[in-house]
Parts: sequence; C-alpha cells; structure tokens
Amino acid sequence: MSGKYLVTGGAGYVGSVVAQHLLEAGHKVVVLDNLSTGFREGVPAGASFIEGDIRDADEWLDASFDAVLHFAAFSQVGESVVKPEKYWENNVGGTMALMAAMRETGVRRLVFSSTAAAYGEPVNTPITETDPTAPTSPYGASKLAVDHMITGEAAAHGLAAVSLRYFNVAGAYGRCGERHDPESHLIPLVLQVAQGRREAISVFGDDYPTPDGTCVRDYIHVADLAEAHLLALDAARPGEHLICNLGNGNGFSVREVIETVRKVTGHPIPEVAAPRRGGDPAILVAAAATARERLGWNPSRADLAGIVADAWEFAQHIAKEQ
Repeated sequence: MSGKYLVTGGAGYVGSVVAQHLLEAGHKVVVLDNLSTGFREGVPAGASFIEGDIRDADEWLDASFDAVLHFAAFSQVGESVVKPEKYWENNVGGTMALMAAMRETGVRRLVFSSTAAAYGEPVNTPITETDPTAPTSPYGASKLAVDHMITGEAAAHGLAAVSLRYFNVAGAYGRCGERHDPESHLIPLVLQVAQGRREAISVFGDDYPTPDGTCVRDYIHVADLAEAHLLALDAARPGEHLICNLGNGNGFSVREVIETVRKVTGHPIPEVAAPRRGGDPAILVAAAATARERLGWNPSRADLAGIVADAWEFAQHIAKEQ
C-alpha cells in the first residue's frame, strides 16, 4: 500500500537516494531541505520539494503524512569540534522542533539517520548495538542525544521509531550520489585524484595494527542503505525505539580502497604519507545482525569494486555537468 512520506534533508546524499527508492516503490514523497549542504538538482524527479528548515516543521507538517524519514543534519566531524553550537542547534534543536510538530499532527512513525560515530572508540570488533556509546566529537554526541530523545518520545508518546546507525556509506544510485563540500570521505577523495582535481591522496597513518598498517573501515553501498530505510518503515512499532547498525560486517583498508580505485578507473593514484589523525580507530566494522533479524535486511552490493564503480560513474557525470 502506498503512503505519503516526508524526507528531511532529501536534497543530500543519502536522503536523495532514499527519496528515489520511495518513489520507485510507489509512494508520495515530499522533500524538505534548506539547501545549506544539499543540492536542488539532487531532489528526485517526482518528489515535491519544500525549501525550508526543520525548525519550522509546524508550518507544513500535517496529518496526511504517514511517516518522517529524517536526514537533515550537519555531519562534518572536524567542523563540529570548532563549531559545536552549530551542531547542537540544528541536529538536536531542529529535531526537537520536528518531533514536536509530529506530536501535534499525530504523525507517529519516524526513521532516523543516526551514525556509528555514536560509539566513539570501539570496545569490540565488530561493533554491536549494545556496545557502550562514547562519541568523540560534538557531531557524534548530537546524534546520540537525538537517539536518547527518540527513546523518550517513544516511551512517553507512543512514537514508532527506528534509528539506523551507518558506518561508511559509499557508491551512487543513478543521478543521486556523493558530492559534499568540503569532501571528507575516502572514496570520493580518491576519485578526485583520478579526475585530476587533487594531486594525491593523503594516507593518515600506516602503522596501525592491521594487515597493511592502514585503517580498516566497513563500506556499505548507498542503495543497500536506502533499502534498509524502507524496511525500517514497516518494522517500526508504536512505543518502541529500535536501533540497528548498518554495515556489511567486512572491512577494507585505506590502501585496499586506493588500489581498487586504481583498478576501476585505470588512473594512477599518488599517495602521500601523513601522520595519524587523533581519534581514528584502527578498525571500525559493524555487526548488523539486528538489522537482518528485525528488518529482514540483506545487503547485496558488498563488493568494493562495484561500490567504487558506481561512485566513479556518478563523479564523471557531475564533472560533465560543471
């Protein structure tokens, strides 16, 4: 049965891909985005668009919506350290306003874009949802604060909610892909080297206790991620706040990513050794058993070469448009 869904931050990377998947499933989609980091052209054709802020949610949210999928957050870890107030105001304050509007209008389902940054330095590998949460940045802390807020809302007011904690999202889906400014994620940065937009890729630390000395991360294709959000809508239960990790459970090192980009693009990728970055764990890999059991989610695009190939196709498409 088709529904009507509000996608906040739907002009951004993950939000736009989820909006596209909702449309393909036959749903009505309204995208809300203030375009501070999103792109108007990223809103999928067929979705209605509101240029606005989540803090003004009471102006346009009404009982006709079946659920909200919430992606409208600032997400730059480094920036959050020097501008923590920006992250508390938008990520926490904005979500408070959004949930108040949902409460007033009777919209009682929420899927929240959370993050593995809520865990901080991992105690166990792979990380499970029951592991301690100790974020090392205001960004991670703001997302964890929202998770706590949602837990209280579900218990007190019957909200049906699912938080999805992403690990490293990558790849592209058609015309929807990754183009942050500034860019901080490894795969698009390495692709910029392949395009000649960057001279070399910096490798931050090569003496970690990993097979090749570089950090290992869990990469998940953005289309697999989007499918989890649609499954989460069906899995949401009144009065429950379900938290699920999303990852493939397999890790790839920085050097493996760089080598894969070389093979996929056919371009040499010069490397520059750089010191370790503070707070970078050696290994971050997800245990996603909860998502498999509760959502019925089975990622099907775990091949790193395939993830890189999709991202490369999108990067070339964007370059032609510029």
